[in-house]
Amino acid sequence: MSKELCALSIKDLLSSSGNYAIPMYQRNYAWDEGEITQLIQDVIDCCDPTHIYYVGTLVVYERPDKSPPVFEIIDGQQRLTTLSLLTSYLKKTSRSDVPWYTTLHIQFDSRKHSSKTLEAIFEGEFNYDPAEVLDEKQINTAILNGYRLIQRILPQKLKENNVQSECFAKFLFNRVKIIRVKVPHDTDLNHYFEIMNSRGEQLEKHEVLKAQLMAQLQGCQQSQQCLHVVWEACANMERYVQLGFTLEQRKLIFCDQNWWHFKVCNFDDLRSKLVSLDQSRAKPDEAEQSMNLVDIIANRAGVNDEKAASGHTAPERFNTVINFSNFLLHVLRVQSGEDIPLDDKRLLDTFKVNLLDHADSVTKVKTFVFCLLRCKFLFDHCIIKREFIKGSDRWSLKRFKLNKKEESNSGNKKEEGYYANTFVNEDRNDDEIEKINRRIIMLLSAFHVSTPTQVYKHWLNAALRYLFYAKQIEAHAYLKHMESVAKAFVFDRFLAQEAGLEYFTIIYDNAGECKTPRQTLNCGNLAPRLEYGNIENNLVFNFLDYLLWLNHGACEPIKSYEFTFRSSVEHYYPRTPLQGQEELDLSVLNSFGNLCLISHDKNSQLSRFTPKAKKEFYDKNTIDSVKQYLMMKVEPWDADAINEHYNEMVRVFLSCFD
Repeated sequence: MSKELCALSIKDLLSSSGNYAIPMYQRNYAWDEGEITQLIQDVIDCCDPTHIYYVGTLVVYERPDKSPPVFEIIDGQQRLTTLSLLTSYLKKTSRSDVPWYTTLHIQFDSRKHSSKTLEAIFEGEFNYDPAEVLDEKQINTAILNGYRLIQRILPQKLKENNVQSECFAKFLFNRVKIIRVKVPHDTDLNHYFEIMNSRGEQLEKHEVLKAQLMAQLQGCQQSQQCLHVVWEACANMERYVQLGFTLEQRKLIFCDQNWWHFKVCNFDDLRSKLVSLDQSRAKPDEAEQSMNLVDIIANRAGVNDEKAASGHTAPERFNTVINFSNFLLHVLRVQSGEDIPLDDKRLLDTFKVNLLDHADSVTKVKTFVFCLLRCKFLFDHCIIKREFIKGSDRWSLKRFKLNKKEESNSGNKKEEGYYANTFVNEDRNDDEIEKINRRIIMLLSAFHVSTPTQVYKHWLNAALRYLFYAKQIEAHAYLKHMESVAKAFVFDRFLAQEAGLEYFTIIYDNAGECKTPRQTLNCGNLAPRLEYGNIENNLVFNFLDYLLWLNHGACEPIKSYEFTFRSSVEHYYPRTPLQGQEELDLSVLNSFGNLCLISHDKNSQLSRFTPKAKKEFYDKNTIDSVKQYLMMKVEPWDADAINEHYNEMVRVFLSCFD
């Protein structure tokens, strides 16, 4: 490779004589649990000493007249910082494997907080947490949180994938490579940024997949057109699927009275209805006009023009929990019942092996397309979304309906729909159903915030599989099933005494039923699995908070509590107390009774505060967890209080078996 373009191993990158400067115009470090988990998982997935894994690019500008050279980071600083944090962690936990990592080669222009935090992590002169050796004013909370996430996520993923730390480190340092692109010295950086910000996007994998599926239907223009219409209606995950069809199409597909059911029962039935409608509207000699594959993929007028005419363009009211490529894999898994990976990096290969390479691929493609339509409808109405309305945002579970005047008047072209809570009967006031709708929102949001990485949305697969095969979707039965799935995830996988069950086994083989016997669980044998550092997934905390919300949710502030992406495990009694505070035994400090889940910025801010000072802070701020709120009601917070709280929390956990 030329000097302007070179492939560097992570070892070469971080041990070179040059330095990497992160300029002020770059945003602050921003990677959180999702991105860090994905990077670690990607490396683990490729962890074979015969392979080379390219982790991306690092675009740099070499500052003139600097010795040793200084490379200004133009693009790739998030990845570079994370790789440095990951290497620092491996250096601290297995020093003999990283003798070459003796100098920190990353510097921040005019960002002392960032530099001090990264230096403390690199030097590793702390027992448990870098905050021990940092003054509060020296902490960059985002970088500190990145390291804390690596502390928690890497051991979990290595254990989960049965990969040794030494093997991971060796592969990361020597076989993972990054392409460093050095722009010429005469580059106009302002112009370069303008080009970067306006560059066109590459073709998405799901667009390539659409072309491959349509190629299977070559020779039947009507089937291709049907696939095209369904695909376009489903592809926007933030829009309800009914809005992807014209009003006339919608009346042929969806039931008005029993809205869980369709008026069509399979792909051919759907195609027949759409063709019949098209022919009734077509001009002479227009109905049989053929379209080639490129025309069908490129032609969005049939959907988009009518969508615009009905007033439904680019809605921004809802934000979804998953992207379309990952959703396609969920649908394929539900349809096939096979243990299909949910990693969209493998989207094309997964569909090739499990659908396109089969002898009856045409039938399978048709079945998949109809399953896609059904799953998207179920997803829209039974899976939470983030709803933005009236200047605020919240979790919601809503269905889309037409106004009654549109339901009864097929000739009305101006469509005005509305959203109502999914499991609420609008014809009568039913407080119990309203409460169940709220409980489903709380439980699904607890699932979602516990697994921010798209590839690990197994709870979503469990929900879709249940909804897809349910004879009748009923609120209470859906809630009970998902509560059972949560219990199975927690006790059959995360807190299992032996190797935890696979997600697929829990969802498909065990139908979401928890298999851990209640009599095998008690305060004593759960203690080591609930200690700090041993908790595999935040769902352990969030499912407990859900149970506590059920028990204590009649009064504020618990009544209005909402699950958000809180990823830091806090020791309520600090591990490194301020001078004058009593030092508790390590086993007590790391007990689940002393732990709660909070946001990473508050963890950095409050990590050394006394319990009393933390309570005073939260008296003026929103609580981070229900468990934390109950801890703050106990004074004094000492070893006895921690042990009693632990016993009480285990009793709450075990109450879900009653």
